[in-house]
Amino acid sequence: MEDAPSEFHEGSGGLPASRKRELKEPRGKHAATVQGGNAMSHAAAHVVVLGAGLGGIIMAYEMKRKLLREDRLTVVNLGGSYSFVPSNPWVAVGWRQPDDISVDLGPVLRQHGIELRPEGARRVEAKESRILLNDGTAIDYDYLIIATGPDLAFDEVPGLGPSGHTQSICHVSHAIQAKAAFDQLVKAPGPIVVGAVQGASCYGPAYEFAFILDTALRSARVRDRVPMTFVTPEPYIGHLGLDGVGDTKGLLESAMRERHIKWITNARTTKVESGKLFAEEVNDDGSVRAAHELPFAYSMLLPAFRGVPAVLGIEGLTNPRGFIQIDKYQRNPAFANVFAIGVCVAIPPVGKTPLAVGVPKTGFMIESMVTATAENISSLLGGEQPKAVASWNAVCLADFGDDGIAFVAQPQIPPRNVNWSSQGRWVHAAKVGFEKYFLHKVRQGQSETLYENLVLHVLGIRKLKDIHIEPAE
Repeated sequence: MEDAPSEFHEGSGGLPASRKRELKEPRGKHAATVQGGNAMSHAAAHVVVLGAGLGGIIMAYEMKRKLLREDRLTVVNLGGSYSFVPSNPWVAVGWRQPDDISVDLGPVLRQHGIELRPEGARRVEAKESRILLNDGTAIDYDYLIIATGPDLAFDEVPGLGPSGHTQSICHVSHAIQAKAAFDQLVKAPGPIVVGAVQGASCYGPAYEFAFILDTALRSARVRDRVPMTFVTPEPYIGHLGLDGVGDTKGLLESAMRERHIKWITNARTTKVESGKLFAEEVNDDGSVRAAHELPFAYSMLLPAFRGVPAVLGIEGLTNPRGFIQIDKYQRNPAFANVFAIGVCVAIPPVGKTPLAVGVPKTGFMIESMVTATAENISSLLGGEQPKAVASWNAVCLADFGDDGIAFVAQPQIPPRNVNWSSQGRWVHAAKVGFEKYFLHKVRQGQSETLYENLVLHVLGIRKLKDIHIEPAE
């Protein structure tokens, strides 16, 4: 079902039950309550979404549906364009053009009554409920939803990243640069090193890109002159920051053997020089087992993540790495009017590993955070307490260019009710379909469709846990 027209923000069903009742509290922090007979009027609330990535843009659409006409919704982002990050590996080998996966947000957001501030945030002043923007101006908020994604810590490994000696697929601009380097590789074939460094928390794209490179190089008839090594801090292939999902270890190891990709696990990348990567392979106790010097003509390694400068070091808001601390309702414990979704959220590692291996936040997991956050802010605006808890289920499609591996983890953090993975050509087709579907949602200002709900129902996947109200202490 498509979202209702913008003048009917609550959808065809009108106000939710929590909003039909008399509001128990002022809506906004500057609200003034005026009583006339049995009627009450409240000042409009201002909700700000910080970030317009995969989670932030859908967050804005879903939050808009929960607000009243007089309420305001603002998206703060560095720039006015949205790019579908999961397609960056395709851009890096020329299977997509940047314009194919990008959306100009200004017209779309205006159409839906959402203000865009493309200046970007310099600093969140959580105590004052205010955001300082990069142009020197500031905006106040009643509720803030942080959806910034991560800061890419290329500087933590000397020589790492697009400004150093390795490529990246984290941003579309990086993927464009990676495509130019790929073209040179095809002209002058040589070794490839691909993978992730210690502290990374999204390993699926690293595996995906290794296999996409294999497929693209075979199509160019040069794969036989390109030895490939996969380097990762994971304790085993297919760990994925999740201690595996189903038989991801067996599936990925088999696929890498079939495609002649060697690997080094428990690898601490120490530095990168022009044409050479240095890594230490460690034992379970962290001691160095072997030192590796890997020559390369092309290299792509995912960096470690940390919080963006706008929130880094704010006491009570972030952990030491700058990730936003949240409770089960996606709300920050120190600042009750601040919520967070997506990669910027702090999640403890899954078990102990010799090297830092972060937990990924998959697209579907993020969308469940979005749904829960919208429900909870709507409850607060209606004078009720938060009650929605995100499912944090992981659904991932890792494309290999000609086939791929899919996995479902319910919940993402073990122990799980569902722990499943599968390989086949259908995964590539599903990834292509999902790209088109998600970009359509962004361009149309939709947060969800009936089709999506039906598919999720058939798969037995829920965005939310059962809604409940905890008893008062």
